Order: sequence, then C-alpha cells, then structure tokens
Amino acid sequence: MIKIHCGYLGREVVLTDERYEHIKIHHPDLLPEYESALIGALTDPDSVRKSDRFPNARLFTRFYEDIRSGRYAVVVVVSDTDPVERDWIITAYVTRKISGGIIEWEKK
Repeated sequence: MIKIHCGYLGREVVLTDERYEHIKIHHPDLLPEYESALIGALTDPDSVRKSDRFPNARLFTRFYEDIRSGRYAVVVVVSDTDPVERDWIITAYVTRKISGGIIEWEKK
C-alpha cells in the first residue's frame, strides 16, 4: 500500500496493492514505468474534475511531455465518508485528451 499526500484534498490518498495491480494489468502504459506520473498528477495536478459517472470521485490530471510523445496522466480518486473518511485511488490511466467531468479547479 502506498499513501500519497494530496494538497488539494489536504489528506493522504491510498493506493492499495490490489488497485496498483489493477492499474498495472489494465493500463500498462502507465504502470510500472510511469509511477512518478501517477504520483505527480495527484500531488501537483494541472486540473481536478468532478466525475460525471460517480458523485464521490474526482479526476486529477497532469500533462507529461515524456509519456508517449505527450499524454495526460489521469488519477481517479474516490472519497468515502461512511463508515470512515478515506480517499483512495480506484484507477489511473494515460490519455491524449481529457474528456468528461466538471472542472472543479485548474492550475493558473
């Protein structure tokens, strides 16, 4: 398990071993080679979007020139409050363009 401090949320975000393996298997273009991009998208995002699909999820995005000639790393964080408050990464992936979600915050 990896804990990553997210300044935007002001809390630790958890990446469980199970979710790490999920990302590694289903999104091998991100993990394990670009683990630092996953962490960077969470610690220093270009934008944060509310998910269109899940009301308690946010998409943290950051552009990286060195991922496949320029791609966004997207980290999807679910924030739970019941039974306890916790923030955890459900998935992460790379994409050429960002689609969906409502912009909650953008780096100026």
